[in-house]
Amino acid sequence: MNGASLRSVNLWIFVFVVVTGSAVYQRVTGPTYPVNGHFRIGANDIKFSFPRSFAGEGDAEFLLFAPDARIGGIVETMRLKSQDGWNRRDLVRSGDYLAGKIPHQPPAGKVAYRVYLYGGADPGWLTPNPVILRFKGDVPAAIMIPHIFVMFVAMLFSTRAGLEAILNRPNVLSLTVWTTISLAIGGLILGPVVQKLAFGAYWTGWPFGKDLTDNKTVVAFLFWAVALWRQLKQRTSKWWVVAAAVALLIVFLIPHSLLGSELDYQAPSG
Repeated sequence: MNGASLRSVNLWIFVFVVVTGSAVYQRVTGPTYPVNGHFRIGANDIKFSFPRSFAGEGDAEFLLFAPDARIGGIVETMRLKSQDGWNRRDLVRSGDYLAGKIPHQPPAGKVAYRVYLYGGADPGWLTPNPVILRFKGDVPAAIMIPHIFVMFVAMLFSTRAGLEAILNRPNVLSLTVWTTISLAIGGLILGPVVQKLAFGAYWTGWPFGKDLTDNKTVVAFLFWAVALWRQLKQRTSKWWVVAAAVALLIVFLIPHSLLGSELDYQAPSG
């Protein structure tokens, strides 16, 4: 492998690390990432992982490993954007575990819930604030996996294109083309299909709503459409590519599902 090829491989490795790190950051800081922690009651340290997103039929469930049979608990739930009060249910013991259920809601319905444990010294609520869980329809893997994959590829091409432009390397135009194509397929074609299956609408961004995922996808695509136009018109317009790459990276770092679809139970139906 000659020096130029080695530098190209190293650049791809760097791009992969940056994009993967960005994807992990977006995931763990987003509003659908589980709330994890632990709660000490008496001599027992109870670890928990409370879901904030649920797809499919049936109630959402969580389990707490609590082998001390003296420990019991309750879960209180309340639908967001409703006139509900808190509804209380007992946690159900099954062997060493306590199980709780969050009543199933239509797609985009959100439920606030909080868990209380008792039966030992220092009983109390496991989280300082209620956990917010959003329900959604089940998206088949045949749709979701290509969507995620193509969006990841778009980020790879985008980041590499930006670096190529900064380093004044020769592949800027081809990478710009592939970035724009993959972003269009992953974000503007597969993205709305995922949105429809999950929440019942192809588009909930501007001008129909405030869904940040939809809106940021359009902003990123427009940046890349302009960058492609400038590259086709004048190959030396590389700073447009850098701007588009930075814009997509910023967009990618914004937590997924932030300001996402949300059912208003008080809104008139039909």
